[in-house]
Amino acid sequence: MYHRILTILFFLAATLCGFAEDEATRMAGLNAYWAKVSKAVKEGDFAAYVSTCHPEAVLVSGTKKQSYPLTQALARWKKEFDDTKAGTRESAVEFRFSQRLGDATTAHETSVFRYSFRQDGSEWTHEYVHLEALLKKYADGWKILMEYQKAAATEDEWNALK
Repeated sequence: MYHRILTILFFLAATLCGFAEDEATRMAGLNAYWAKVSKAVKEGDFAAYVSTCHPEAVLVSGTKKQSYPLTQALARWKKEFDDTKAGTRESAVEFRFSQRLGDATTAHETSVFRYSFRQDGSEWTHEYVHLEALLKKYADGWKILMEYQKAAATEDEWNALK
């Protein structure tokens, strides 16, 4: 009986450790995904940014009460990427998460992002936005399927999410 209990406890511990390791690996992959997004924005690397998006991804705008293909938003954002790459604009984006759900191949991320920019050395402008993102892991990495920019956030909400 004692041997059976130890075997069960060992199996449970091994399973939980494996889950923790899998979860740590998943989170590392997602963190790398968001770091790639941030780097692409900072460097004005439009191709790198596009590579983080599924070709059929959807953008949902809570403030505009619209949803449409993310490719339409990308077409609008391209000039900002080009200006950043050319050095006439500085851009940055950071993410802080309040909830991160998923499994080995799916993720639903809830965050506030801070998009910062300035042109010609002017003062930085910061925009804070509540974001929900739905991602799926493919052979070539994580891709966003849905970007739901829910509403404007405040700097206090941003600061609350270390």
